[in-house]
Amino acid sequence: MVANVLKRKLSLRIKRKRRIRAKISGTPSCPRISIFKSNRTLYVQAIEDINATTLCASDGRKLGIKANKAGAVILAKDIASKLEKAGIKEAVFDRNGYLYHGVVAAFAEALRENGIKL
Repeated sequence: MVANVLKRKLSLRIKRKRRIRAKISGTPSCPRISIFKSNRTLYVQAIEDINATTLCASDGRKLGIKANKAGAVILAKDIASKLEKAGIKEAVFDRNGYLYHGVVAAFAEALRENGIKL
């Protein structure tokens, strides 16, 4: 029973992810910021989809943070500083199929507070 529930949750997230990705794309001047969350940590990438390259990335394990709202704020501050070094002030937010709630929403708000326009 538990395995079926987990498969269903994952398939629904993948459906949401595909719907989102059909509508947004990253450019060199306005990259796509994609977040991935596991039970233990958070990962973020700024992706330029035209050439399929990652402009910058930030890893929660290397920063020593957990996958909670406080960790999301620290991660947002780190990726915002990397984006500003690269000269990027505007980006598109890819929530990667997750609901815009909790950790994902805290990350997006912290990005806005650190000067990245989403």
